[in-house]
Amino acid sequence: MQYLCLIYSADNAGPNPGTPEFGELMQGYQKFTDDLKASGKLVHADALQPVTTATTVTTENGKVEVTDGPFAETKETLGGYYLMDCATLDDAIEECAKIPTAAHGRIEIRPVMVWDN
Repeated sequence: MQYLCLIYSADNAGPNPGTPEFGELMQGYQKFTDDLKASGKLVHADALQPVTTATTVTTENGKVEVTDGPFAETKETLGGYYLMDCATLDDAIEECAKIPTAAHGRIEIRPVMVWDN
């Protein structure tokens, strides 16, 4: 089953870019990604641009409305994701606990409904 692991953290949480701690965080991400690839569980992963680049689209009465910024005002924002193929939710939880941001943010795990197209 595929699981989407959404990585959330506050902008000021965790190490700051340019510090040795940030370098260690990035090395942790590289190791996690390499390990996930080696296990055959990685389907895809990417980081997202900062929340300040977000655009939200909605339609109301057939009219498209576009606003700058994310859908909701929150302290924690979505920073990236991993799409994994794991045998069970417990397996996905075990893997997501290794994502470095889990130490200062949150990882949301969502089963994916895969549609045959």
